[in-house]
Amino acid sequence: MSARRAIVVTGADLAPQALALLEDFEVVYAGKTPQEPDLVALCQRHDPVAIIVRYGKVGASVMDAAPSLRVISKHGSGTDTIDRDAAKARGIEVRAALGANAAAVAEQALALLLACAKSVVQLNERMHAGYWDKATHKSVELHGRTIGLVGLGAIGQRFARMCDAMGMKVIGFDPFARDLPSYLRPVDLPTLWRESDAISLHCPLTPENREMVNAQTLAACRRGVLLVNTARGGLVDEAALLAAVRSGQVMSAGLDSFAVEPMTVPHIFHGEPNIILSPHIGGVTSDAYVNMGVGAANNVLDVLARTTESA
Repeated sequence: MSARRAIVVTGADLAPQALALLEDFEVVYAGKTPQEPDLVALCQRHDPVAIIVRYGKVGASVMDAAPSLRVISKHGSGTDTIDRDAAKARGIEVRAALGANAAAVAEQALALLLACAKSVVQLNERMHAGYWDKATHKSVELHGRTIGLVGLGAIGQRFARMCDAMGMKVIGFDPFARDLPSYLRPVDLPTLWRESDAISLHCPLTPENREMVNAQTLAACRRGVLLVNTARGGLVDEAALLAAVRSGQVMSAGLDSFAVEPMTVPHIFHGEPNIILSPHIGGVTSDAYVNMGVGAANNVLDVLARTTESA
């Protein structure tokens, strides 16, 4: 074991800017697809003081394999892959790099929204096949339409600004949001389902909101609603969404996250022309990679500095 304190990264790499901040530590990589036994073995071997979570899940067995563990730092904003209750019980702090990938994910949400409204994917495929559908195609104009946002954190509010700039009416639900801009009208969830022409999800996944988009809530929406999800796949009942798309209740859906990742093959969404898919890459840009790495590293250093001082 190295004389330097160890930090385990549940991934294969970390931005050079983040590594520079962690130069006093031994950084150990778990690889691109770490499984629980791999993480347990690494923790038993290196007894890390911190884990930076990129991929995979960190549960109680991983924590118990690292007696010196003081902080679990998410390389991003969503901490649903970390057992927060187990961490709290063991005195381990959980941190997220809030806002580090906000621009990237908001831009992906906008890309999916526009792709849904303007039939970008379908028209591209038709053009490449030699068709010219100008006489028969009509897109949806987003100007003047109502967009409902579930979750008004850094990503949701950045996306709200984009939608406002396009002339959309912006409503949103987030019981924890404060000091919202004047163009964003807070509403409860029943109002959001009822009034929205398009809905975009930007909230963390919790036991309380799992499959919040389901047969009942989709039926409460306006017919022909657009749905975008760049948050967590578990927020959506996938079978119910497929049925709603096929019935026309949902005109089109743009999805960047799924209940099981990587997406199972075959999947019920495969081959559906009105469901646009991307492999959870909303936050995967060069800038976000650096921002998330630096944010995660700074969170580690902050917690370790405080725990050292209080020791």
